[in-house]
Amino acid sequence: MITSTIKDISLNFKTLPDVFSPTQIDKGTLAMLSVVDFTLADKILDLGCGYGVVGITAAKIIGPQNVVMSDIQRKAVIISQENAALNGVAEIKIIQSDGFANIRDSEFTIILCNPPYHADFSVPKHFIEKGFNRLMLGGKMYMVTKRKDWYKNKLTAIFGGVKVHEIDGYFIFCAEKRSMKYANTKKA
Repeated sequence: MITSTIKDISLNFKTLPDVFSPTQIDKGTLAMLSVVDFTLADKILDLGCGYGVVGITAAKIIGPQNVVMSDIQRKAVIISQENAALNGVAEIKIIQSDGFANIRDSEFTIILCNPPYHADFSVPKHFIEKGFNRLMLGGKMYMVTKRKDWYKNKLTAIFGGVKVHEIDGYFIFCAEKRSMKYANTKKA
């Protein structure tokens, strides 16, 4: 069990050995959450939710009805459901999905993800391109990685620009959807 205070909210999380960051909340995730401001008007997607830190934090602030969480691993979905109930936000929609394959919602105001960045770029490429299409105009995608250049270039190619924060060795990217079309379809 991990107990933590995030955005002045006390939270508890059960974890599993084979779910991302099982012994402590990932520092990159905490860095990303530190730059995000949630409002009651938000509709949030926690893409690749793991055991649920991001989505559950958002739900405690804006309400579980405004949050969708997804992960490719069935174990992650199950432990996220347990953690949502443990933290009093059991109504969160939590979906097993390979990227956006099973996510039917759209018009998100914020998509947050901590993609697997130690492998090839196919997963984050999918997250960025499909995420753009699921955001409402003015919506924002936040990603956190330890790599900078590829993510900065890809987000700029799709969104037309990106703001980069560096915190504790992590890069937090924030790209805003300002058009209904990719910024540079040749690079996309």
